[in-house]
Amino acid sequence: MADVQIQMKENGPFLVSGPVELTDANGDTFDLGGKETFALCRCGASANRPFCDGKHRDCGFESAETASGA
Repeated sequence: MADVQIQMKENGPFLVSGPVELTDANGDTFDLGGKETFALCRCGASANRPFCDGKHRDCGFESAETASGA
Protein backbone atom coordinates (compact mmCIF):
# COMPACT_ATOMS: atom_id res chain seq x y z
CA MET A 1 0.00 0.00 0.00
CA ALA A 2 3.03 2.30 -0.03
CA ASP A 3 2.07 3.35 -3.56
CA VAL A 4 -1.36 4.58 -2.44
CA GLN A 5 -1.91 8.20 -1.42
CA ILE A 6 -5.08 9.80 -0.04
CA GLN A 7 -5.07 13.59 -0.03
CA MET A 8 -7.73 15.72 1.65
CA LYS A 9 -8.61 18.64 -0.59
CA GLU A 10 -9.55 21.80 1.30
CA ASN A 11 -13.35 22.16 1.22
CA GLY A 12 -13.43 19.25 -1.21
CA PRO A 13 -13.08 15.52 -1.71
CA PHE A 14 -10.57 12.87 -0.75
CA LEU A 15 -8.27 12.44 -3.76
CA VAL A 16 -7.13 8.81 -3.95
CA SER A 17 -4.12 7.90 -6.10
CA GLY A 18 -2.57 4.51 -6.61
CA PRO A 19 -3.55 0.91 -7.25
CA VAL A 20 -6.58 0.37 -5.01
CA GLU A 21 -9.81 -1.58 -5.04
CA LEU A 22 -12.90 0.23 -3.72
CA THR A 23 -15.64 -2.00 -2.33
CA ASP A 24 -19.07 -1.33 -0.86
CA ALA A 25 -20.47 -2.67 2.43
CA ASN A 26 -21.40 -5.93 0.69
CA GLY A 27 -17.87 -6.46 -0.62
CA ASP A 28 -18.86 -5.62 -4.20
CA THR A 29 -16.21 -3.75 -6.17
CA PHE A 30 -16.87 -0.35 -7.74
CA ASP A 31 -15.84 0.01 -11.38
CA LEU A 32 -13.08 2.62 -11.42
CA GLY A 33 -12.82 2.51 -15.19
CA GLY A 34 -9.10 1.74 -15.02
CA LYS A 35 -8.39 5.05 -13.26
CA GLU A 36 -5.65 5.10 -10.65
CA THR A 37 -6.73 8.52 -9.38
CA PHE A 38 -10.28 9.36 -8.33
CA ALA A 39 -12.11 11.63 -5.88
CA LEU A 40 -14.35 10.43 -3.05
CA CYS A 41 -17.16 12.69 -1.84
CA ARG A 42 -16.89 14.13 1.69
CA CYS A 43 -19.78 16.60 1.56
CA GLY A 44 -22.58 14.07 1.01
CA ALA A 45 -24.18 16.12 -1.79
CA SER A 46 -22.76 14.22 -4.77
CA ALA A 47 -25.28 12.57 -7.08
CA ASN A 48 -22.57 10.03 -7.90
CA ARG A 49 -21.61 8.88 -4.38
CA PRO A 50 -19.21 7.62 -3.26
CA PHE A 51 -17.48 9.61 -5.99
CA CYS A 52 -17.23 13.40 -6.03
CA ASP A 53 -19.14 15.30 -8.71
CA GLY A 54 -18.14 18.80 -7.59
CA LYS A 55 -21.32 19.59 -5.62
CA HIS A 56 -19.17 20.59 -2.61
CA ARG A 57 -18.65 23.93 -4.36
CA ASP A 58 -22.41 24.64 -4.33
CA CYS A 59 -23.54 23.19 -0.99
CA GLY A 60 -21.35 25.26 1.32
CA PHE A 61 -19.17 22.33 2.45
CA GLU A 62 -16.22 23.47 4.53
CA SER A 63 -13.42 21.29 5.81
CA ALA A 64 -9.80 22.30 6.13
CA GLU A 65 -8.29 19.88 8.64
CA THR A 66 -4.51 19.61 8.61
CA ALA A 67 -2.24 16.83 9.78
CA SER A 68 -0.61 19.23 12.23
CA GLY A 69 -4.04 19.93 13.77
CA ALA A 70 -4.60 16.29 14.72
